[in-house]
Amino acid sequence: MQDIIVIVGPTGVGKTKLSIELAKKIDAEIINGDSVAIYKNLDIGSAKPTLEERENIPHHLIDVRTVEEEYSVFDYQKDVRKLIDDITSRNKRVIIVGGTGLYIKAALYDYDFDEGTTYNEYNDLSNEQILNKLKEYTDDIDIHINNRKRLIRLLNKYENNETITHNKDKLLYPTKVIGLTTDRNYLYERINNRVDKMIKNGLLDEIKSLKPYYLSSRVLNTGIGYKEFYHYLYENKSLEDTINEIKQDSRRYAKRQYTFFKHQFDTKWFDVDFNNFNNTIEEVYNYIK
Repeated sequence: MQDIIVIVGPTGVGKTKLSIELAKKIDAEIINGDSVAIYKNLDIGSAKPTLEERENIPHHLIDVRTVEEEYSVFDYQKDVRKLIDDITSRNKRVIIVGGTGLYIKAALYDYDFDEGTTYNEYNDLSNEQILNKLKEYTDDIDIHINNRKRLIRLLNKYENNETITHNKDKLLYPTKVIGLTTDRNYLYERINNRVDKMIKNGLLDEIKSLKPYYLSSRVLNTGIGYKEFYHYLYENKSLEDTINEIKQDSRRYAKRQYTFFKHQFDTKWFDVDFNNFNNTIEEVYNYIK
């Protein structure tokens, strides 16, 4: 089997464009690695590629669930592994692209989940909030508040009441992980501008169409770009404050994405040339070919 190409990095750094250009060059199909883009009608806030942007390259695991349905990391793991078998059986390459590190790692590494397990990254909660939720289950918590990874793992254990075992070092497929990076201040500027563009492109109308589902949908209440609108829809929070919260949450999430991809994957990092993105495409292509 040829190497599976994985493209990771924080939001707003050019992963989608790179994946499509590489897919053309190496005859690949693309598997979505973003946990929000899996859902139908979450288009603008998830920044999923439009049909036009996909340029007839096959994309998988986009729009496969409604916001009323559950889709867990266990489901993603099963689906990706089936897709890898199918795509490679047709002598095509596989590119996985996205920012949800846990989903991608669970698919490619020896993670063993009980069926039905939902592993939550709690991106909408601060460390203090996670700790407070843990205290609802037990007072015996010997974990420092700054150790977010262990706090999340323990909270999932209590909330699932099921077994999650994994060998995080056992990679199941030949893989090359490409990480895109840029100056942090410039990245934050791009993230802020991206949120403004989403608003201009109709995010508010998208949110209003989803309002009936906010009281029951997990993804609407956890996905960045969507969860922030709950208080706007139901508690008269101003649009300006909501937009600023999305920007802040997106910047914080980008920071956590960097940390995950640097420590959980053997990642080859490329500094993006935003002035001439073709330079970045060629640099990555020469690395993977």
